Amino acid sequence: MSSITAALDALDAAVELLGAADIEELPAPQRFTALARLETAIRRLVAVSHEQVMHLERYEGCPPIPIVIADVLRISRGAAKRRMRDAEQLTPRTTLTGEALSPLLPTTGKAWEAGLLDGEHVRVIQKFFRDLPDHVGPVEIEKAERTLAEHAQTMRPDQLDKIADRLATHLNPDGKYSEEDRARKRGFVWCGGQRADGMSVGKLVADPELRSMLDAWLAKFAAPKPNPDAAEPDLRSQAQRQHDALADLVRGRLGDPKLGQHNGLPVTVIVTTTLQDLQAGAGHAVTAGGTLIPITDLIRAATPSYNYLAVFDGVTGQSLWLGRTKRLASADQRIMLLAKYRGCTAPGCTVNGHNSQVHHATTDWKHGGSTDIDDLTLACKCDNLLVENDGWTTQQLPDGHTEWIPPPDVPMRGGTNDYHHPERFLPNDDEKD
Repeated sequence: MSSITAALDALDAAVELLGAADIEELPAPQRFTALARLETAIRRLVAVSHEQVMHLERYEGCPPIPIVIADVLRISRGAAKRRMRDAEQLTPRTTLTGEALSPLLPTTGKAWEAGLLDGEHVRVIQKFFRDLPDHVGPVEIEKAERTLAEHAQTMRPDQLDKIADRLATHLNPDGKYSEEDRARKRGFVWCGGQRADGMSVGKLVADPELRSMLDAWLAKFAAPKPNPDAAEPDLRSQAQRQHDALADLVRGRLGDPKLGQHNGLPVTVIVTTTLQDLQAGAGHAVTAGGTLIPITDLIRAATPSYNYLAVFDGVTGQSLWLGRTKRLASADQRIMLLAKYRGCTAPGCTVNGHNSQVHHATTDWKHGGSTDIDDLTLACKCDNLLVENDGWTTQQLPDGHTEWIPPPDVPMRGGTNDYHHPERFLPNDDEKD
């Protein structure tokens, strides 16, 4: 038995023993002390786990380490990448020649290893250095890291965050940021998926140029617009008017031939739904980006001629049989693939249809496969490479789903992907029989 296996067995036994223990045996004040010891032990275990991540190696047929970690531990790929980043910053490193190097955050790493810091403490320190301008010198950076790590050992994360803000102002009192500093911070992201009501929340960090252009656009198109046929003024809030002005801006550009194509299709909204939902005027349609649109909204917005609407269930009448006459799938095929699969078909993958590629499920085109709709599926770039370079295989099942099969020695689960089809999570009684 290896030493790590013996250690894990002992840890399992200790956890069982701890779980069976009764904390009420201790006097009330000492219970807090016991919880503090338990918290330290948990933090030390997390630090040990992160340190072990640095010893994982990729082998033939194995995807990138974060992907494997996410699948084996059943955590998100974002969480797996975060663990890799934490390990790189908080644990000792070695060069290609075997020379030992200190962690990128040495004092933080020591406190982390001792179980004195929570993950939130680490996030505060990482954010501090991520936002620090480039002109701050290495001596000041070293002192700042040591100061924050020392304060983190006696403060809550929210208290440490205030200290970090004060220290950032001290190191950059004039608020000077270079163009590179600003460019590094710019971005727009959706904050999670759609909410239960279908609405979405995004975060925009705009550079001065974008801010100035939006200010000019919104000054005109987000101004109150009284209804000329009614006595009531525009009752929309400023936030609502600005939302509608941005919608008008994007709506006016989508479908313009000058935008070119994306994955062989015009840059526009591509929506798929079923004939049954259209006839009932209920339910949701799905866009190629994975957005759910209520059927009532779809019917109201169906007038723009540049939008693509694919209605399946055998009512389109469009022939999609192309054989091997073309290497790439036709626009009609891509639209129907978006209707059928909605996104990457690899198990657990959440990449939407806009960011997925057409994949030959049984035999790749270069090996004699046919570009026929029955043998085509969708795969994101990352998962597509698993088939091309890492020994994964795919096949179409009789029910039309795409099954992904890993190489024998890869510790990952294969199967199909239901993420883009939430209706499969709650099958009706007929489907169960």
